[in-house]
Amino acid sequence: MKNRVITISREFGSGGRTIGKKVAEQLGISCYDAELIQKLAKESGFAESYIKEAGEYTPHGFLSLAFSNRAQGPTNEDILWDLQYKVITELAGKGPCVIVGRCADYILREKADCLNVFIHADMAFRAERIVNVYGEREQSPEQRIRDKDKRRAAYHRFYTDMKWGHAQNYHITLNSGVFGIDRCVEIICGLF
Repeated sequence: MKNRVITISREFGSGGRTIGKKVAEQLGISCYDAELIQKLAKESGFAESYIKEAGEYTPHGFLSLAFSNRAQGPTNEDILWDLQYKVITELAGKGPCVIVGRCADYILREKADCLNVFIHADMAFRAERIVNVYGEREQSPEQRIRDKDKRRAAYHRFYTDMKWGHAQNYHITLNSGVFGIDRCVEIICGLF
């Protein structure tokens, strides 16, 4: 199976971002993660910090949005989603690449020849990894993981009506805690 674009969705702390970057390096193709945030900031005028929060999480006031009159116009989050959709589609159209997060699997479902990957791991692996990668935090690593994963899942469901992390929505799911980062990279590269 040959694929032009690899999308990587991931649980927080599973190493999905690292895996995506290593896959792109080994294949000699572009990887869009932080670069995608920078491009969205440039095109939208929103601050990168806002895009990091709003661009991957459910819009603020989700319940009020669900029950309000949408005739008032799109929210900032809706505007960002539309721009994100456009930018991801354009980047995928430029040639082979890896796109990390941002619902790229959903956005490109009918627009590109994709390999959609989901990276996950058990709580202990992820907790240890976020402490080592991101340093100590006030909040426990496990609580931080649960919060981020819950917000990512809600965002994905809000904009795609699909269940984030559900195996049927991806071509392959890999447990980075079992296989390790480098073996996940090898497996993905072998499928490209």
